[in-house]
Amino acid sequence: MKFATYTLEGSIQPRFGFKKDKYIVDVLHAAIWANESKGNSSFLEIPSTLKMALDNWGTNFVKLKELADCLPDINIQSHSVGEKPIAFLMNEVQLLAPVPDPQSFRDFYAFEQHVRAARKLRGLEMHPDWFRIPIFYFSNPAAIYGHGSEIPYPRKTNELDFELEFAVIIAGAGSDIPSKHADRHIAGYTICNDWSARDLQREEMAMSLGPAKGKDFATSFGPYMVTPDELEDAWDENGKLNLRMTCHVNGTLISDGNTNDLYHPFKDMIERASMNTKLLSGDYLGSGTVGTGCILELRPENTGGWIKKGDVVTLEVKRLGVLENKIV
Repeated sequence: MKFATYTLEGSIQPRFGFKKDKYIVDVLHAAIWANESKGNSSFLEIPSTLKMALDNWGTNFVKLKELADCLPDINIQSHSVGEKPIAFLMNEVQLLAPVPDPQSFRDFYAFEQHVRAARKLRGLEMHPDWFRIPIFYFSNPAAIYGHGSEIPYPRKTNELDFELEFAVIIAGAGSDIPSKHADRHIAGYTICNDWSARDLQREEMAMSLGPAKGKDFATSFGPYMVTPDELEDAWDENGKLNLRMTCHVNGTLISDGNTNDLYHPFKDMIERASMNTKLLSGDYLGSGTVGTGCILELRPENTGGWIKKGDVVTLEVKRLGVLENKIV
């Protein structure tokens, strides 16, 4: 399934939904409809947000699949409860990040091609420990954007960059989670754009700390959280997820990579992230940038320069959807 958090025009109240064909089904409205039309009150127990549902995801995911199965297959938009539709066309909603208010976002550095290129620009060879330890930094959970959101151009930078990534969303809190059990904590996958102010990042990392201020102004996630069962046939013979990743800027292809280039699997990232601490439901773990997945790596002279006000940046990961934002 593909789960979403969205708002309707004229409202700022986030709502929990899932994609069904060309519609976003409102979970609460659909649950009320199933109670009134089918006499099934069990769906009313589903939490009202995706983040809350992730706490008991095993049970809630089963209920959500059953709810989807009981809905009408045709003319779903014509059904309503109290004059409120149970489903909306995609162009009638504003998608937020799947979890718009995570407690934390840890972004890893797990694609070798990107790491090699970034270190080479700083005159550095690969550190041997990179192959042993999945490393990450914390970004700002209060600066999360969704598909279609406008991203304010950050102050005091002239080198705005995108980063083409994907991420997992955590289900069920846990500490010291071993890699062999980590898959049960992956609720789903989503696209991630780790926006970066390279000149600000360069300043702070020269002092062997960061990235922080070069990153904390915005991160985009979306358009949905895609559950692992939808991707069961997307794993290659080496046990890696095989999905093409691209970035277009103003319609021009800039980046082209694949999820199967990931060196450290998410299960190892989860083990590392949960060591001596607790991961919480709704936390994001980012993959880091895929090879060719940013202007820093490709160089601005080869891409038409850094990202500017008015630019539209479109990330696509096959089967995860499209995440698009305009810089304003």
